[in-house]
Amino acid sequence: MKQRLTTGIIAGVLFLGFCMLGGPWYHGLVLLMALIGYYEFVKMTGVKPFSGVALIGYAGIVSMVFPWEMVWDARPLSLFQISWIIMLVLMTASVVTKNRLPINTIAMLFIGVLYIGTGFYYIAESRHLHHGLFWTFLLLGSIWASDAGAYFVGKWIGKNKLWPSISPNKTVEGALGGIVIAIATAVVFALVSDGLLSWQRAILIGVACAVVGQMGDLIQSAYKRVYNIKDSGNLLPGHGGILDRCDSWIVVFPFVHILMLLPY
Repeated sequence: MKQRLTTGIIAGVLFLGFCMLGGPWYHGLVLLMALIGYYEFVKMTGVKPFSGVALIGYAGIVSMVFPWEMVWDARPLSLFQISWIIMLVLMTASVVTKNRLPINTIAMLFIGVLYIGTGFYYIAESRHLHHGLFWTFLLLGSIWASDAGAYFVGKWIGKNKLWPSISPNKTVEGALGGIVIAIATAVVFALVSDGLLSWQRAILIGVACAVVGQMGDLIQSAYKRVYNIKDSGNLLPGHGGILDRCDSWIVVFPFVHILMLLPY
């Protein structure tokens, strides 16, 4: 726990510092995190992380997350268009290699591009919105509050297992505690927002951050269990890899944007 707290504080301060800087500094950090996350994902699938087919995935991640608007006036392709092109190229690789790259491996690599690329795209884009620093801190604060609440409430009164076949330590009581604390955190953001965020919308965002964030954690646990690994990487002592640390982020940020929960 001491190592986990130390790493979490150092990494959190560095990340929030880049977030406050904004612009290309923050976007560049998010792009680097996305590439490391995809590296971890590729390794988990058993594919060599710098093989030709993996490089196609990295190209997809860069295409999705790169700050095109800082170089040109607009993105050359939408996320959907990039996803379709990467899918076609990966499936073509299966044909060209005469199924030495089987379709199930191709499918996993494509899921990784979509999952990681879309997630980190929205993490970066949230900061570029009007009042983007506020929205980013709101989502991160609510996610972290949910994580902390679920952990400590679960330790305190947790008795009923939430999903033991996927994550044996999580409890129903912890999950509910995480939801309540995430809502409270989002409402505090609303109270200090000077009218930017209503308390009603704050409750919706708090629920989304907790429920979808906890599902992101379970998704990560599920596919790590398939590959029989504990952590996606070892970049962050006590936390594992980038995907271990950002498992909630990369589903919450797209979710709140796609459902238009942020009032921008």
